[in-house]
Formats: sequence, C-alpha cells, structure tokens
Amino acid sequence: MIELAYGHGHLKLQLDDKNLAAILEPRHIENSGGGIEMVEESLAHPVQSPTLQEIIAAKEARNAVIVVNDITRPTPYELILPPLLKELNNAGISDQEITLVIATGIHRAHTGEDNLAIFGADIFSKYRIINHDCDNDLKSLGYLSNGMELIINRTVAEADLLITTGVVGLHYFAGYSGGRKSILPGVAGRAAIEANHKMMNDPQACLGNYENNPVSDLMLEAAREVGVDFIINVVLHSHHEIACCVSGDVEAAWLKAVQYAEQMSVLKIDAPADIVIASWQKAMDAAVLAVKPGGTIILAAECAEGLGEEKFADWIDAASCPQDIKDRFNRQFELGGHKAFAICRILEKAEILLISSLTDQQAEDLFLKPVHSMEEALQYAFIRDGEQARVIVMPEAPKIAVKINKCE
Repeated sequence: MIELAYGHGHLKLQLDDKNLAAILEPRHIENSGGGIEMVEESLAHPVQSPTLQEIIAAKEARNAVIVVNDITRPTPYELILPPLLKELNNAGISDQEITLVIATGIHRAHTGEDNLAIFGADIFSKYRIINHDCDNDLKSLGYLSNGMELIINRTVAEADLLITTGVVGLHYFAGYSGGRKSILPGVAGRAAIEANHKMMNDPQACLGNYENNPVSDLMLEAAREVGVDFIINVVLHSHHEIACCVSGDVEAAWLKAVQYAEQMSVLKIDAPADIVIASWQKAMDAAVLAVKPGGTIILAAECAEGLGEEKFADWIDAASCPQDIKDRFNRQFELGGHKAFAICRILEKAEILLISSLTDQQAEDLFLKPVHSMEEALQYAFIRDGEQARVIVMPEAPKIAVKINKCE
C-alpha cells in the first residue's frame, strides 16, 4: 500500500507489481543537517568571497540591508538571522543601521503579526522591517542586456551593504529558487517582474534547469547589476531542517547549494511512464517530466482554497480552451495568468485527472478531468493507456525533478 499526501491526510494507493515502474521520492542525505552551528560555519568560510567583516571594512559600509523571504517560503530565520546579525554588529554596523526588506515580489505585504511569527519577538522589536512594494518607492538602475529596464526597491538599491537570504529548491520555470531570485522578482518593480516571468514560455525555462535558462540568467544579471555583496542560502530536508547552508558570492555560493539540492531532488529513470500519479500542490511540473507524450497524469491535490489568486481565476473563467490562455499569454501577459499558462503547456503533453475538493465544474474550467477517488482515476487511466500501462508514483512530487537516462 502506497500513501500519498493529500490535504492534512493521505490517500491510499494499491498497484499490481506488473504496473508499478517506480516510486520516486527525494533522497535524504545521511549525516547532513544542522542548526545554527551550520550557519556560523558557513559565514566563517564563504564561497568565493571575503568574509562579511572583510567586505564591510573594504567598503567602509555604515548600513546594511538584508533581503528576506516572505511568509510563503519556509525559511528558518530563527537559525539564519542571529549569527548573521551578530557578524554585522561585530563589524561595526549597529542594529539601528540594519534594515530587513521583505521580498514580496507581487505578493501581499506582511502584517506585524506575520513578521512576529517569522522573525520572533527579539528581531521584530529591534530592527527596522519594511515590505517591498513593486509599484512604489523604486529606483531605476538602467537596462539589462535584453533591453529590460531594471527597476528595484529604493532601499535595496541605495544600501551600503546588500545581503540576500533564501531557500534553494526546485522552481517550475526558474529551475531553482534562491540566490539571484531575491532581487528579481523579490524586490523588483512590477514591469520587470512581468518581463522576466513572460520568458517562461522558453522550453529551457523549466523545473530543475538552471543552465541556459533565460529566466534564471536574467535574474542573475539583475543581481549582479544591483550589487549583491553577500548571500546566505539554505537547502532544507522534508521537515524543514537545514540540510546545507552556503554563504558568499551571489552566483558561486548559490550554485553550490543548487548542486547539493540536485543530489536530493534530481532522480533518473530509464523511460517515461504511461501514467504518473503525483500528489501535493504544484505537482504537475514534476509529473510532466516523467510521463510519456500522450500519457496520463493523476494529480491528487486538495485545493482547499479553490482557484486561489484572483487574476489566475479570471484567466481561467475567460478561456474556452487551453489555446485561449496561450494566446492571451503571448498577446497581453499578466502576473497570475502565467500560472494558467503553466497548466496549459503541460496539457500539450498529457491528460490530467484531478482528485480534489473542487467542484467538477471548477476542475473542468481548468481543463482537467475531475475524478472522485483514486480507484476511479486508475480505472479511467488503465482504460485509456492499457492494462499493461507502466506507472510512476510521486508521493512528494514538488520536491523532485526527473531526468531520463540516455543510452551511451
């Protein structure tokens, strides 16, 4: 019996051995993981970078800005920030000259309660914490190589010392999160975020790919242009313990974290499957890498908040077929609509059956086939793909990326 995460519980799945090709789960690297000591060690030995104290001395920095993630990211700031703030104090930057800028991108602003929950009472009471606003208090830093104007948060742009923080993990079109992503989209203006997100229609802009990925490459160029002095990024285990912590250069340190994340999350298979069963939200981008063209994806995702974001729902409501969404994406890109486009490009490869709490009509509006149990989904899939169909199961799909072994 296989268990798949679903909402706050699980769905059970039973398959004949003749059909089960693989159960794909992220690797847990033994003898890894740690707490604040791992962060301190990282700060003491930065990757391709002087230490923070050396950077501060060389720049004669009098103030510091730390870009921090918003509430949608599980960043362990109770472990990351205390040693980082201590380093700044030891180098002569006082608490009053340190600002935390929340990289909201286009997400909502934090409330005081949010900040208290994320950072704790001590940091909340001692430090200036501000929300990035993608429409206000911005500064232009000129143009990037593709002609896009780089407009970012003014406080970030004018900092003596700029540090970014974050979590490195799989991302469905940037390849991996973390590093350069703290700047674009994290603290960029709306137009810059839109221009960068629109590049997701490039085939190289996909889950787990960070080489020759135009979205990622532009993010890195933006971070370099802004002048990020130092990063501190972590890779997390399944239960959000720190598996790896890196500090230092915005590219080199991030790549070291990416390579660690790859050991945990990139799995190889000999051939794509006829049917892929995946659970959790954001599972489709992982599932589509493992399914054969014309195959079936069974997605188990509770969707307790319905269709969620208003702009996403608007794009779905206005479309009569997936091509409508693709045409709208290319004609008049809007943030939020890009998530509808992401679904439609998966539908080009496979049919998607959805087990969720959505109504049948809501599922159909997403161009997915609603099913009401795993049994019903399997019955349909085996009729569609044949009784001998090979099945891959992904119980924690968003945490893995699949690559197909190539014959030498």
